[in-house]
Amino acid sequence: MSSIDPASAPEPEIETEPNRVALPTLETPTLTKAELADLLFERLGLNKRESKDMVEAFFDLIHATLVSGDDVKMSGFGNFNIRRKAPRPGRNPRTGEAIPIKARNVVTFHASHKLKGVVQGDIPLDDEFE
Repeated sequence: MSSIDPASAPEPEIETEPNRVALPTLETPTLTKAELADLLFERLGLNKRESKDMVEAFFDLIHATLVSGDDVKMSGFGNFNIRRKAPRPGRNPRTGEAIPIKARNVVTFHASHKLKGVVQGDIPLDDEFE
């Protein structure tokens, strides 16, 4: 198996179409809760503690709602749903042994049409998403 040095790999071309999200690398950028709190601090003028507490409270509410079995619907953004997965037969990939997989709840996220359109560049970005 040959290895490729990531530093010597050519940079991917970035499309510059209007209203398109352009990624400078193949690695997907990530927004953390701490960065989200910093953005609230900068944009809303809250102090850092208030910003951090607001982000934590937001995610705590989503978490508690999902744990209670309810869905979370955010207009213009998307829906977090609890989906029940039925038990099913599985197989150990190493041994081939049949193993039962238990029934469980999983969280799914479905982006709204508006969010999908903005990310894909089909819908112009407005102040609501900035």
